Amino acid sequence: MTDKSIFLGEFLGTALLLLLGNGVCAAVTLTKSKAKGAGWPVVTFGWGFAVLAAAYATQSLSGAHLNPAVTIGIATRTGEWGKVPLYLAAQFLGAFVGAVLCWLAYLGQFRAHNKDDVLGIFATGPEVRHPVQNLVTEFLATFVLVFVILGSGQTEGLKLSGTGTLIVALLVVGIGMSLGGPTGYAINPARDLGPRVAHAVLPIPGKGGSDWGYAWVPVVGPLLGAAAAGLLASAAF
Repeated sequence: MTDKSIFLGEFLGTALLLLLGNGVCAAVTLTKSKAKGAGWPVVTFGWGFAVLAAAYATQSLSGAHLNPAVTIGIATRTGEWGKVPLYLAAQFLGAFVGAVLCWLAYLGQFRAHNKDDVLGIFATGPEVRHPVQNLVTEFLATFVLVFVILGSGQTEGLKLSGTGTLIVALLVVGIGMSLGGPTGYAINPARDLGPRVAHAVLPIPGKGGSDWGYAWVPVVGPLLGAAAAGLLASAAF
């Protein structure tokens, strides 16, 4: 893979991921949305389908990491760090652009909503604010994600058939159902930080603050969980 294809794949894939993922959050949150109040199962399946679409679309370009935690986990497992900055830059930029595109898609609904509860459309937040507990939750959820990705990657048939991508998408749904309740399961630093920056800069009426005091948790927790998964995978496989 060339640097150009890696950057293009990660940028486009992460933008598509966030357009659809933030989109389902907007759909269930904004007052004038037809999906208003559809609930957590819709959110988790929406994110799973977003991963499925983005990964299948960009697999051939970059390997479809679409997540700094996945990139860090793979690098920890393989010891190959040379392309990591390129992957991360494309992912964070793509996440920001995807969030902006979501805002454009729901522009009328954002204007009609005019309440300060829209941060959850863009970024995650804890139901019980306890930084250590929240960090542990994100660590564990991301550990599961990355370890399963690395473990399933050992099965050649899954890679050749493309079934591995489907498994990851369903895994995202499963993690959301089982471990997403405490923090909203970022499990992806770009997914949280890029849209949080978008929330901070976009002209959204009555949007409230961007909760920067919490913003480190969905970045640090997933990165630590990914590194731990990479180390265990390196020892186990």
